[in-house]
Amino acid sequence: MSITEPRPAANEGDENLAADVEKLVESLAAVKSGIAEVIYGQTEVVDEVLITLLAGGHALLIGVPGLAKTRLVETLGTVLGLAEKRVQFTPDLMPADIIGSEVLEEGEGGKRSFRFIQGPVFSQLLMGDEINRASPRTQSALLQAMQEKHVSVAGHRHILPKPFHVLATQNPLEQEGTYPLPEAQLDRFLLQVDVGYPDLEAERRMLLATTGDQEQTAREIMTAEDLMAAQRIIRRLPVGESVVDAILGLVRSGRPEESQNPLVQANVAWGPGPRASQALMLAARARALLDGRLTPSIDDVVALARPALRHRMALNFSARAEGVTLESVIDDMLSSLA
Repeated sequence: MSITEPRPAANEGDENLAADVEKLVESLAAVKSGIAEVIYGQTEVVDEVLITLLAGGHALLIGVPGLAKTRLVETLGTVLGLAEKRVQFTPDLMPADIIGSEVLEEGEGGKRSFRFIQGPVFSQLLMGDEINRASPRTQSALLQAMQEKHVSVAGHRHILPKPFHVLATQNPLEQEGTYPLPEAQLDRFLLQVDVGYPDLEAERRMLLATTGDQEQTAREIMTAEDLMAAQRIIRRLPVGESVVDAILGLVRSGRPEESQNPLVQANVAWGPGPRASQALMLAARARALLDGRLTPSIDDVVALARPALRHRMALNFSARAEGVTLESVIDDMLSSLA
């Protein structure tokens, strides 16, 4: 801004942000209502997945079969106006099956050239079903896409659509023929969302609604452009110093090398890195906005500690042998914030 240009009033930006937030809160309330028409119960799961998308990240959904994980992703794609694709991961799936490949074509006059055929990763919302059933080579094909938002094939860079989000699922029961995700790829997921069984009333509603002659379908409420605008607003939300200190203190207390927590020192093999702090910061802002608030609080950090940290930490052998759980360690770490 040059010295000759008029400067905005000190509170003009704040007023504009408050107005943008107010409009977005109304849109998000409509989104949640639209999802609730199709997905019964699972309020916490829906909120955590929405928080992930609002924060511009990817989510790893873990739950037994039949808990509507696939239906939730399809519903989100429709409600948010995103181009959605699905990949069923299997041991014989190849990287080219995900990112695409080049084929040799013969044109007029017998001239031959390569043409790139896009894979399902070229979508705005990609569902990776049972991602741990693919080989490490295929899993790694998603790493560049998830972090850099582009893929490279035969030395050429191909930009992915905007926005781009991966919602991957895992089945925690049958582990035969699975390949655990490497730590580097787990860290790419903003949150790990554990999907549990619905409560009695939600399961009753689902039973009656899905076994009749007509089933409720989702409807578009937002667009991809609206979602990207919301993501920009998220990054503009102010964060108090107490919340920043709480995030840094919590994440750093999970590292056994520097933690003062005896439970962490005795049981954690490796702790969360700086990306965990970034995930908590963005997710706390998104949760506040989803709740209709302009700024996040320490309560948001506490509520998101488990989904943000449990896939970024690992227990040592003795802790696993003694039955210690990561949830109990994280809960003990949270006691320092009280």
